[in-house]
Amino acid sequence: MSSKPSQLPSLSFENSFFATGTRFIIGIDEVGRGSIAGPVAVGVALLDNQRDLQSWPAKLKDSKLLSEKTREEIYPSVSSWVSGWAVGMASVQEIETKGIVESLSIAGARALEQLIRDPALKQALSLDGVQIILDGSHNWLGPKAMGFPVMAKTKADRDCVSVACASVLAKVIRDRHMLEIHEEHPEYGLASNKGYASESHIQALKAIGPSPVHRLSWLTKILAR
Repeated sequence: MSSKPSQLPSLSFENSFFATGTRFIIGIDEVGRGSIAGPVAVGVALLDNQRDLQSWPAKLKDSKLLSEKTREEIYPSVSSWVSGWAVGMASVQEIETKGIVESLSIAGARALEQLIRDPALKQALSLDGVQIILDGSHNWLGPKAMGFPVMAKTKADRDCVSVACASVLAKVIRDRHMLEIHEEHPEYGLASNKGYASESHIQALKAIGPSPVHRLSWLTKILAR
């Protein structure tokens, strides 16, 4: 894995909001958007500026820049360093019927609802200010952002500590879920490909056809090859 400084996250973007008096940041990232099997997952990670935020977990990066072993290694420190976190998912059935963008919004809403179950936290967010930083070029949370302001930022999972944390948490939780699905459908190699279109996954689809965990509308071109 490369460790170029440009690939290391910082609090620079978060600090621009803390400097205006905002107390909380919620970093948000999705995992599994491009998968052909399994759910899409959205991770949310809460930072509280009243805590010491300078010593974030060692090795933290965008989850795509980390090996599975390293993600599992840093998962405990990431989950305990943030002030709160959650991962929401949208099912294959929801992706098929509602589309991927709406499913991202649904998964994000579920994660936010889990994060803000505590009435005291909900009140603090309202009184002291919160900013959502969303990885991507547009706000796919839309009206499901619970009324919180949203800033979409390209490469936020690479550049922002809060979003990198959300990325790692979402990836670990979804990968573990895909391992469970693998036990039910071992013939597709989901333990290794995590639902993405690897060559062996494609060959298995062509040989035995799709399963209930596959996004059927995503397979038309693959199965037509």
